[in-house]
Amino acid sequence: MNPGAAPHAPVHHALGSSAEGMTLIAFTAVATVTLLLCVMTGPDRDDLDEFYTASGSLSPVRNGLAIAGDYISAASVLGGIGVIALTGYDGVVLLLATALSLVLLMFLLAEPLRNAGRFTMGDALTRRLSGPSARPARIATAVATLTALMPLMLVQLAGAGDLLAFVLGFDSEGAKTGSMVLLGALMISYAAIGGMRGTALIQIVKTVILLASAAVVSVLVLRRFDGDFGALAAQAARGSGLGEAFLGTGPLFAGSAAPRIDMVVSQLTVVLGAACLPHVTMRVYTARNAPEVRRSMAWAVSAATVFALFALVIGFGAAALVGRQAVTAADPQGNTSILLTARALFGAEASGVGTLVFTSVATAVFLTLLASVGGMILACANSLAHDVFAPRRRLGPHAEMTTARLAALAVGVVTIALAATVQHRNLQPLVTLSFCLGASALAPALVYSLFWRRFTRTGLLCTLLGGSAGALALMTGTNLVSGSPNSAFPAHDFNWFPFTTPGIASIPLGFALGWLGTVVSSRAAQREQRRSYEAVEAEILAGPVRNGG
Repeated sequence: MNPGAAPHAPVHHALGSSAEGMTLIAFTAVATVTLLLCVMTGPDRDDLDEFYTASGSLSPVRNGLAIAGDYISAASVLGGIGVIALTGYDGVVLLLATALSLVLLMFLLAEPLRNAGRFTMGDALTRRLSGPSARPARIATAVATLTALMPLMLVQLAGAGDLLAFVLGFDSEGAKTGSMVLLGALMISYAAIGGMRGTALIQIVKTVILLASAAVVSVLVLRRFDGDFGALAAQAARGSGLGEAFLGTGPLFAGSAAPRIDMVVSQLTVVLGAACLPHVTMRVYTARNAPEVRRSMAWAVSAATVFALFALVIGFGAAALVGRQAVTAADPQGNTSILLTARALFGAEASGVGTLVFTSVATAVFLTLLASVGGMILACANSLAHDVFAPRRRLGPHAEMTTARLAALAVGVVTIALAATVQHRNLQPLVTLSFCLGASALAPALVYSLFWRRFTRTGLLCTLLGGSAGALALMTGTNLVSGSPNSAFPAHDFNWFPFTTPGIASIPLGFALGWLGTVVSSRAAQREQRRSYEAVEAEILAGPVRNGG
């Protein structure tokens, strides 16, 4: 899985005062401009459709870039490139699995999701339920949303302070924590003030800047080897310390009982989990109609695939130009590989073009952190407001929007507090956990709700709660949590699960619990769900112009 762990204990480096000064200015400018964009594009206080879906005003190109921005998270930019630099082929396959998950979303889930829901995943999952029976399902959906996204938010926010420390040369723990709190406040502001339109604009700007910066670094890396990727790969294998194993399968899952099976399961977990995470699926509601959903997804797939190719070159460049020893000295998980590669192209005391390139890359990574967590906070806040509080208290539009903004503040504050607590640990298990929760709970719930006529409320609750509980329980027994030097608790060993990724058991468990919960439901409940589904089947599969939630 993508490590995506927060960079910690970064080595001291000499970028030069001019590079540090330019980077600080760029960070400040980006934060100011993006916050101003959110204020300018923020929704009216009574317009729920504007807050939740930007009133369907995003064109397919812009919506596609926003979706790609959600996929190209800080875990991909930092952890994805880092795992390629350290393990080679294994990392490439896992990063490409992210692009493949977009293809799955495009062909299987995107249009039915848009047709079945209005604002949140809870709308889609309870499309066939009504009255009091829908309330427990909406609450369970909100719980699953928070459980799946909180680990990813912790990883990316915990990395923000150390990223600034690495780039700007901070050493004190207080400065790192202060930077993290400041960035967390910005992320909360994006979600609470900008709503869907504001966070989409930030994602679009982030995607464009990131792709442009990655393209420049990739071209410069290839120029070092006269455009010969084979020569780059050979030097990367030597620099990695793995030799020919760098270009084959196995290094990433060396501690597993069955490395090849573990790798296939990890790919499946990424494909299913990434496609069903709520901060991504909420973007499909911003499309006006089914053709626009398809065009948006086509743009998103293209952007994510191009980035994966750039990441391949940059990751190999890090191994070739920086070397494994320097990469792991800066961060054991390789999360600073993209920055180290940009610096290595011009030297530590670079000036002129080198400083500009490094500043552009650092700014792109900084903006990626802000945009990724901002979108996740918005998804959590929307689910809490729309699925939990609004149905219970029968809130009006103004009250519901206020509730969503307060929920964004609450989620953000809790995330900041937890990130400050865990920032010095290896957070790789949290990234893996998020994808497993998406694949084990949300994926079966969506597939069954959208395509199985007899799927009952009991089946839905069993899938969401049981699949989440299974993934959480199994994760505690993996070698990512304990039993290895790079685990979250290296001094302890309660490793009892033989695979790195619990998806090999938790994904079948999630689907099995949904099936079991349905078949043990009364026949009357199954018949009722069949009738309810058949009443909306044409709308879900073919789609009206816009559904009510």
